[in-house]
Amino acid sequence: MLKFISIKKLKNDSEYRTIALTVISGVFLVISWFGWLKGILPFDAAWLSIVISGTPILYLAITGLFTRFDIRAGVLVSIALVASVAIGEYFAAGEVAFIMMIGEVLENRTVRKAQEGLKKLIQLTPQVASVRTPSGEKEIPAEQVQVGDIILVKPGEAIPVDGIIVSGQSSINQAIITGESMPIDKTIGDEVYVGTLNQMGVIEVKATKVGQDTSLSKLIRMVKEAEDKKAPVVRVADKWATIIVPIALALSVIAYIVTRDITRAVTILVVFCPCALVLATPTAIMAGIGNASRKGILIKSGEAMEKVGRIDTIAFDKTGTITNGKPEVVEIVAVSQNHNEDSILLLASIAEKFSEHPLGKAIYAKAVQKSLAVSDPQEFKIDLGLGVRALIDNKTVSVGNYKLLALNDVAASEEIKDIVTTYESQGKTVMLVAQSNAIIGLITVADRIKPRACETIQQLKNTGIKDILLLTGDNRNTALSIAKQVAIDNVYAGQLPQGKVSVIEKYMKENKKVCMIGDGINDAPALAISNIGVAMGALGTDIAVETADIALMSDDLSKIPEMLMLSKKVLSTITVNIIISMAINIIAVLLAALGILSPIVGALVHNFGSVLVVMNSAALLKYKGS
Repeated sequence: MLKFISIKKLKNDSEYRTIALTVISGVFLVISWFGWLKGILPFDAAWLSIVISGTPILYLAITGLFTRFDIRAGVLVSIALVASVAIGEYFAAGEVAFIMMIGEVLENRTVRKAQEGLKKLIQLTPQVASVRTPSGEKEIPAEQVQVGDIILVKPGEAIPVDGIIVSGQSSINQAIITGESMPIDKTIGDEVYVGTLNQMGVIEVKATKVGQDTSLSKLIRMVKEAEDKKAPVVRVADKWATIIVPIALALSVIAYIVTRDITRAVTILVVFCPCALVLATPTAIMAGIGNASRKGILIKSGEAMEKVGRIDTIAFDKTGTITNGKPEVVEIVAVSQNHNEDSILLLASIAEKFSEHPLGKAIYAKAVQKSLAVSDPQEFKIDLGLGVRALIDNKTVSVGNYKLLALNDVAASEEIKDIVTTYESQGKTVMLVAQSNAIIGLITVADRIKPRACETIQQLKNTGIKDILLLTGDNRNTALSIAKQVAIDNVYAGQLPQGKVSVIEKYMKENKKVCMIGDGINDAPALAISNIGVAMGALGTDIAVETADIALMSDDLSKIPEMLMLSKKVLSTITVNIIISMAINIIAVLLAALGILSPIVGALVHNFGSVLVVMNSAALLKYKGS
C-alpha cells in the first residue's frame, strides 16, 4: 500500500498528506474490525488509527485551550477520544478520529474547489510582453512594463497589462475578468484588461495600469480578502460550539451519576461533538463565494454574502447602471422638404466635429457609424450652454437649443415646439439643427437603457424585493421616463451624492435592509452608507470598488438577481446544515442516555451528520440558480 504514496507529496502537499494518512488510518480500522492482526500485533490495530488521526486533533485542542482558552469542537472531540480509550473502546476512539479526518478532507476539497477560480486567475497572468521600442519589438517580463509603453499583442495571446488600444482591432475574450461568455469587439480607443485573450487581429496597446494596479491583480486581492473574512453566521456557529462543550460535559456527568454506566457517559461525549455545526457553515460561505467569483461576482466577505441574502430594498443609480452611461442619437427628424435624415445628420456632425461636448460627440459618432463623409467646417464656434455654430459651404449651420437659434434670428414654429416638448417629456435631449435662418430638423439624444434592465427589475420583484428605487442627478422628466420604461416605482431625481445618502438613510431608519448599486465616484458615499454596496463594471471604477462590499466585473445587470439567489441559497444551506447537525446531536444524545447507542455506533451516527452537511455545502459550488 505504501508504495502508492508519494513521499515528496507527503512533505509538500498538505491536502495530499491528509488524504494519505486518512486512508492509512481507515485501513487499520478495517483490520481492527475484522481482528485480522489480533495474534500478531501486541495491541489493537485501532491504536494506529488513534495515533494517526487523533494526534492532530489532540494537539490543536490542547494548544487552543491553553494558549487562547479556545473552547471549540476539538476540545470535546479530544475528551471523547480520551474517554473512549480509557474504557477500552479503542475502535470507537479510532472511528471518531478517522471520521473527523474525513470531514477535514471534505472541507479541504470544498475550499480548494472554491479557490480554483482564483488559482486560474493567477495562472492566467501573462509572464512576458512584447514592447515596441525605437530599435524594434522587444520581449520583456510583464512585471517590467511601464505605464505608457506600447505593447504588441498578437492573435491567441493574453494581454499583459491594462491599457487602451492605439492601433488595430480585434475580438477580446474577457470571460476570466467579467464572466461574459461572448467575445467583445474592440478597436482604437477601447480599454482592454490584463489576462483577457486577443482572439482575432493584431493590436497595439498603450499601458495605463501595470503590476499591482491592474484589474486582474485587483480581482485576485479582492478574492483573497473574501477568503480571510468570516460571516456573522460563522461566528454564531463558533459561539454555539463554545456553549455546547460545557453542556455536553455536564450531561455526560449527569448520565454517569444517574446510571453509573461509564459507557453511556462516554457515548454522550462522542455524539455531542459539534463537528457538523462548526465545520459546515464556513464551508458553505466559501463555496458560495467561489461560485460567485466564477460568474464575475466578487463578494468581498462572508459577512457581505450573509447580508445580501437578507436585503429587501434595492437602490439603483441611473447613469451607467440602469443606462449605458453614454449619450446616443435616438431620432433624427426632418422638418424641411429639402433635407432628409442623412443630410441633417451630416450637417450637424460637421458642425460638431471639433466639439468636446458629450452631445456633440454622440452626433459625430452616429455619422461615423453610418459611414458619412464628415469634412471639416470652414469656421467653428462654441456658445457655452447653447450649442455650436459653424460655416459649412458658406452657410451658417447652428446645432443647439432655442437660445442659440435666437442669436441668429431663427424662430421655431408651434409645431416644432410641440415636437420638442413631446421628446423632452420622454427624457430625451433635443438638438435643433438650423441652416441659415430656418430650422431644417432636430436630433434627439439620450442615454439608452441597458438591454436586460427591464428583465432584471422584474426578476428582483419576483425574488421578493419589496422596494426598488431609482436615484439620479438628472431632471425629473428624464428620471420618470427611465423609471417607467424599467418599471421602477420609487424615483428620486436631482440627487447629488449627499442626497442619495439621505434617501438611503431614510429607508434604513425604517429598518429596511438596503442594497445600493452604482458605478461611479459620485456613488461611493451611498455605497458606503448602505447595508450592502454593489459596484457595477468594477474594472474601471476604483473608488466605487474599494467602497463597495460586492463588485460585478461587468455591466451585466442580470448578475444582480444571480447574486441575490446565490446568497439566499447559501443562507438556506447554512440553516439546513445547522438543523441537521443539531437534530442528529439531540436524537443521538437521547439514544445514548437510554443506553441504545454504543460508543462505536454513536461515533458513526454523529460523524455521518458531519459528512452530510459538508457534502450539502459542497453542492453550492455547482449551484446555477433557477
